[in-house]
Amino acid sequence: MRSTQRLASAITATALTVAGLALTMGSAHAATCSASHLPLPDPICQPGAYNPDVTQSTIESTICVPGWTKTVRPPVSYTNPLKVKQIGEYGYSDTDTADYEEDHLVPLELGGAPRDPKNLWPEPRYGDQPAASKDSVENKLKTAVCDGTVQLDAARSAIATDWTTALSKVGIG
Repeated sequence: MRSTQRLASAITATALTVAGLALTMGSAHAATCSASHLPLPDPICQPGAYNPDVTQSTIESTICVPGWTKTVRPPVSYTNPLKVKQIGEYGYSDTDTADYEEDHLVPLELGGAPRDPKNLWPEPRYGDQPAASKDSVENKLKTAVCDGTVQLDAARSAIATDWTTALSKVGIG
């Protein structure tokens, strides 16, 4: 049974790699998104998107419930091929998927759309403000929203516009 599961996992991984290479090869020659906005995504390609189930009136039963994001987080079988495709769209010279986090611009912690490509982008794990830098901003905004210090719409708007200044925009940074 285990060898069957391992074989199935290996076949799935190979298929995802091949699919990702095919997607990248089709778009790698001409970037359609600009990396010039880093550490932010290209606002034309990834303006952010919201989960319609998360509103100010539903935060106590959604984002403010510990573990809720696990219920909406898309599987890597969805995000990995998207990451490969978007690395090509950005024209990144480094195409090693391990060097990027397929990140939600508007995080799931603030009710970002889980599967919308307009809300997901290949955020570099390197540079002056790598992907990990955004995580603390997301956590502080979620805490402020859940304790009533900041309204959900203000937090979402601030992080979608510029996560590097989001905390100061909402008055907690």
